[in-house]
Amino acid sequence: MRELDGIIDGDRYFLSPRIETLKAILAKIRPEPPKASHPSGEPVCEPLSPPPKRYAPPRAFLGGTDRCYGRAAGTWQLRRCINRWSAAMPQPNDLSRSLVALDHNSTIIAVVEMSQSSWLVGGMLPGIERQPRKKLEPSPERLLALLHRWRDEAVKAGRTITRIALAFEAGRDGFWLARWLAARGIEAHVIHASSVAVSREHRRAKTDRLDTELLKRGFLGWLRGERGHCSMARVPTLAEEDAKRPNRERDCLVGERTRIVNRIKSTLVRLGIRNFKPTLRKAAERLATVHTPEGTPLPPNTLAELQRDMARLGFVISQIREIEEARQKRLEQQHETGAHDMVRQLARIVGVGVETADLLVHELLSRPMRDRRAVARYAGLTGSPDESGARRREQGLARAGNARVRRSMIQLAWRFLMFQKESALALWYRARTADSRSGTRKTMIVALARKLIIALWRFVTTGEPLEGVVLRPAS
Repeated sequence: MRELDGIIDGDRYFLSPRIETLKAILAKIRPEPPKASHPSGEPVCEPLSPPPKRYAPPRAFLGGTDRCYGRAAGTWQLRRCINRWSAAMPQPNDLSRSLVALDHNSTIIAVVEMSQSSWLVGGMLPGIERQPRKKLEPSPERLLALLHRWRDEAVKAGRTITRIALAFEAGRDGFWLARWLAARGIEAHVIHASSVAVSREHRRAKTDRLDTELLKRGFLGWLRGERGHCSMARVPTLAEEDAKRPNRERDCLVGERTRIVNRIKSTLVRLGIRNFKPTLRKAAERLATVHTPEGTPLPPNTLAELQRDMARLGFVISQIREIEEARQKRLEQQHETGAHDMVRQLARIVGVGVETADLLVHELLSRPMRDRRAVARYAGLTGSPDESGARRREQGLARAGNARVRRSMIQLAWRFLMFQKESALALWYRARTADSRSGTRKTMIVALARKLIIALWRFVTTGEPLEGVVLRPAS
């Protein structure tokens, strides 16, 4: 009985009108005590009743005292019920749920299961009980015509359609379809494929029809504003996607250069030649003069193969140089634009080169991030705890973010310790690795990389200075 009284007093302004029924029942079971009055006859305002003992607030809530009666108790009860019933403030960049209210009577909901040969479209139409499905050839025009036909069917059923929401999983098709539909008045979303919960059966049934229903359930929960159903990927503009291409192309070319150099060296090692460096400027001319330890020249077929590899290596190196020169020209011509200005700011930090700065800006720092946790999570530098019962262990990095950023930040963290020895982050790292154990250093370098990417994000977005970091003079 006392617990019910405490709940009613604490939530009297937030519960539904059924609370009056509960009060009437309590009045019949236990009559209310007579209200106090002043000798003059005027009624006295009684303070809120103190909460039951099990709901007593902590000392910190009451300003460091144990007072839990009168006005303090009423204030705490009000704050407690506000925290219970109020939702968290929505973030502008929160893609884990929809921030727009869903009206089922005026919204067409559609999902697309995309493959290379066909698209399976499933929908939910207001005013129509059936949930239609249609298999189409991979054609955006056919998809748009289908959505318009479904809209006409809903209008004939007596509904006014003001919104068409469509979603599909992120995959090999990228974001072009979302941009194409958005330009034609369709609200298009791209679902993170790893955010959709699937059955963990050993041999679960998987068809396009079942995948469409799974996407439909997750997308519907997301539209209702509920967390945990699925998460959406931010749809970049065409210019943002194109800005990533030079750095990614250079990354592929550097890998190709390494592969060719390793193949040339392994071919020569089989013949006992270990001192040949394929990356030298005159390596192709020197190849004809190379001899085996027996004093014989290279066999003709092997020499022809190596000459073709050297020609391929020279072509790859020339393409890498061309990409770097074009990037430098863009930085000089458009140095005041947003992304290029960020690159120039990062390149001022001693130990950070133009290549690393360009990668970090176009892959991460130029994206609108919600907070520092989102930055670390997108970089793939957060942990993956495994807790169940009394078991507590860490599984290592989650590796759920951008792999390019993660690899680059781990390398940059080691380089940061070499060039910024007196910075606050370097001192923080050395203080926690004073035991000189390799396991501690490897673990803490990830923590340093996480702190460093957050500090760089704040540096280029808000101008917050890096404590103790040496900067090059502005050019």
